[in-house]
Amino acid sequence: MCGIFAYLSYFVEKDRRYIADTLLNGLSRLEYRGYDSAGIAIDGDAENEAVIVKQVGKVAALKALVDSSDLDWSKTFNVQTSISHTRWATHGQPSPVNAHPHRSDERNEFTIVHNGIITNYKEIRTLLENKGYAFETETDTEVVVKLLKYVYDSQRGQRITFPDLAKAVTKELEGAFAFLFKSVHYPGEVVAARRGSPLLIGIKTSEDLNVDFVDVEEISNVVAASSINEEKTPAYAKRAQSRSFTRADGSSQPLEYFLASDPSAIIEHTRRVLYLEDDDMAHISRSGDLHIYRLRRDDGLSSIRSIKTLEMELAAIMKGNFPHFMLKEIYEQPESVVNTIRGRVDFNKHSVVLGGLRNYLASIRRCRRIVFTACGTSYNSCLATRAIFEELTEIPVAVELSSEFLDRKSPIFRDDVCVFVSQSGETADTILALRYCLERGALCVGVTNTVGSSISRETHCGVHINAGPEIGVASTKAYTSQYLALVMMALQLGEDRISMTERRREIINGLRELPNLVKEVLEFDTNIKELSKQLYQEKSMLVLSRGFQSATCLEGALKIKELSYIHCEGIMAGELKHGPLALIDENIPIVIIMTKDAYYPKVQSALQQVQARKGNPIIICNSGDTNIDDAVNRTIRIPHTVDCLQGILTIIPLQLLSYHMATLNGVDVDFPRNLAKSVTVE
Repeated sequence: MCGIFAYLSYFVEKDRRYIADTLLNGLSRLEYRGYDSAGIAIDGDAENEAVIVKQVGKVAALKALVDSSDLDWSKTFNVQTSISHTRWATHGQPSPVNAHPHRSDERNEFTIVHNGIITNYKEIRTLLENKGYAFETETDTEVVVKLLKYVYDSQRGQRITFPDLAKAVTKELEGAFAFLFKSVHYPGEVVAARRGSPLLIGIKTSEDLNVDFVDVEEISNVVAASSINEEKTPAYAKRAQSRSFTRADGSSQPLEYFLASDPSAIIEHTRRVLYLEDDDMAHISRSGDLHIYRLRRDDGLSSIRSIKTLEMELAAIMKGNFPHFMLKEIYEQPESVVNTIRGRVDFNKHSVVLGGLRNYLASIRRCRRIVFTACGTSYNSCLATRAIFEELTEIPVAVELSSEFLDRKSPIFRDDVCVFVSQSGETADTILALRYCLERGALCVGVTNTVGSSISRETHCGVHINAGPEIGVASTKAYTSQYLALVMMALQLGEDRISMTERRREIINGLRELPNLVKEVLEFDTNIKELSKQLYQEKSMLVLSRGFQSATCLEGALKIKELSYIHCEGIMAGELKHGPLALIDENIPIVIIMTKDAYYPKVQSALQQVQARKGNPIIICNSGDTNIDDAVNRTIRIPHTVDCLQGILTIIPLQLLSYHMATLNGVDVDFPRNLAKSVTVE
């Protein structure tokens, strides 16, 4: 829920202004993960000094405070370490003192940034208070940095290494975390640790990397650090090639590290990245060597961490000519739909091939049931495709909210297939559900938009939706790409059923036309903007439909709630007479999705019931539907397509409607209040 970014440089001169600007720019790329407050910790003028600057609000407010400070911006560093953080509050309200980085004491001996939640922080805090430690904040993170100082002080005569110190602290913690530790006692060093929250390391060198992996070491093999005065020349003979990024002749080269919660903060600096696994701890030494250790032993994970190449483009995380990322991402849907389909559908042979599932198709087809697990918009995409999954595969399908699934401890068996859907691939509840299912022997499939994410790494197989980076907190193009990827998954799984051949052919033909139909829907943006002027001051709304459009109601209502701050409820038309009809009168705005499919007569009946109670609905219907009179009704006309794909078109007017209502209400749609893009805590 928070964004972490660090910049470390070795054997290359950088002035303090460049360092601060690099941190602030990195934080701005992560701002969608949290934007209550932000802060940085950089090296001071002396070797045993650290400077912390924190501010409430967005990164722009922190930048203004940094620019107004009287620091010596021209001071240069040959070796420096700096860390930063943008916060989404979980413990303690947004304030400068509660913002990260947190410090161990007034001298800033230890500083820390943290993404996650420490669940046993109260017990640790009580222990430290009993030992005389005073706390400045209400946060769970401060107990970690105080514990760091406590352990260091208690081992002062032992010359404990920074990794040993960090391990001693992290083994006392319960919960989820991604940490960056910095200390004046270990100048030029940073320790990073993760458990349950994402963290990756970007590596930038002046010459090509001479290795493409880093060994995982045993923490007990860490040699006690030499004193600062003793380490004048790096001891190359002691280095392992895979963790020392030297020139071909073994000499040092300029080296920069970028540590972040998300690749979007790193891509403009380097494409070479290393993803930390759960319970990994990384130590970057004063000579610029990268060491990786395990916090737990004998867990079956690989003994190396590969250095991968990011495929992301910088332009994909820029707004371009659009006022907001969300509007850009809505308008990118014709392209994102093509990217999701590209290379996977043979329109001549009417076949679908998802390469990530190829080796597991037989196992999936033999399963007893398929269980989808997701949160928020991803959950709605699962609901939207459940019917076509059951129709094409004839396998029972259950759709579960990740948090509720865990609360119930739902029975999972070895002959179940569990599908985990998450845009970021880092959703905490969904990851916990994944691990629950892995423990019970189920085949686990991931559907994500992020290569290298926790879900994509921990599942047996999966599908990448290829929607491209999505920065806006409210998901738009990721929803339509998830929807599409799941439909294609159903098509591939149903290939062995001869009775479904014509149905599959119809859907695949619909996929061919889909990008152009999405473009047609976007052409109605001006009309939808005018409609939003009639609705943006309302206090409550309803969205009503049935069948394949039921999930569209829920997703549309979610968009209106999270962006416009207007209460909105998605209602199944079949439930109208079982309670919700009591809400209908001439005052409440109601959107009815009424497209030409098998459920059209039943939705038409619901429309008549609404009109009989003086309701004045807005009707999303197909072009050419003569049963609906535009002169009498407020309508949004969209093209017709195959019933199971129609939801991709019907959601776009609701995305645009929620966007325009939000802007009319003065909401920053990319950063709606109290929300963050990647929900990496429970």
